[in-house]
Amino acid sequence: MTASSVQTIAPLRADERGASRRRRSPLLTVAVCLAPAVLLYLLFLVFPILQALYFSLFRWNGFGPAVDFVGLSNYARVLSDVVFLRSVAHAGAIVLLSLGLQLPLSLGLALLVGRDLPGRAFFRAIFFLPFVLSEVMTALIWASLYNPDPEYGLLNAILVNFGLKAQTWLGDPHQVLLAIFAALTWKFFGLHMLLYLAGLQNIPREVEEAAEIDGASRWQSLLYVTLPLLGATIRLTVYLSVLGSLQQFGLVWVMSQGGPVHASEMLATYLYHASFVQFAFGYGSAVALVMLVICLIFSVGYQRLAMRQDFEGVGE
Repeated sequence: MTASSVQTIAPLRADERGASRRRRSPLLTVAVCLAPAVLLYLLFLVFPILQALYFSLFRWNGFGPAVDFVGLSNYARVLSDVVFLRSVAHAGAIVLLSLGLQLPLSLGLALLVGRDLPGRAFFRAIFFLPFVLSEVMTALIWASLYNPDPEYGLLNAILVNFGLKAQTWLGDPHQVLLAIFAALTWKFFGLHMLLYLAGLQNIPREVEEAAEIDGASRWQSLLYVTLPLLGATIRLTVYLSVLGSLQQFGLVWVMSQGGPVHASEMLATYLYHASFVQFAFGYGSAVALVMLVICLIFSVGYQRLAMRQDFEGVGE
């Protein structure tokens, strides 16, 4: 090889090394930027799940090392426990009530305050205000309203003034779940209303006006134009409502602690009882993982079946 050939090849190899470094530079930048998020994800999500999976295989009270290996017996106990099965049924009831009452109420209010209602800005703020309050504050407010003594409980005072009998709202197994659902609706319908309002703002007014010009009534325009264009928002609110109902804890615990006689027991309150009241942390870990699987099955299934077109950017 001549000296001139070496001089020609050397700059080419230098250019290749420079191009390779330039190609690696964006990847290195992405890796550096993602590293903190990935570390936090592994530390606060993946590691606790793996730790719960490990402890769920033991009979462990939370003190000292877990040495009493019981295999899958904790899971068998969870799936055969009548109280746990009742908590699943209660969560399902809250889901059905939310989908049948809470979301339609939120949508109706959004349609009212989003378009033609006088003073709609004021009503938007009033309706959204309960969502700003913490769940504990909401629970305390409603527990006060449900006070069985008519001198202190507003609802019973109203009943007594109309000649009706005072009710033990949170002490009656037949009423407690509906009483809690009323508080949940008051707390969360403002969030769904805000989401619907955002969806309505993305619908061009001209589309509805064109439907009315073509002879559609207000109801027909609502059913065949507005609601289909709100499809993505409605699917999102259903998703959030179901997951929120399955994981509900704070408000239920403050108001009833899952009682009386487990009549308002939810998945999360059952988990709390097992882990922090009975100190059965191995069993509680199994409950947590079963709860995770339930939420994961719904989440993945609903996203694949109902929300796929939203992720693909294809609106109805």
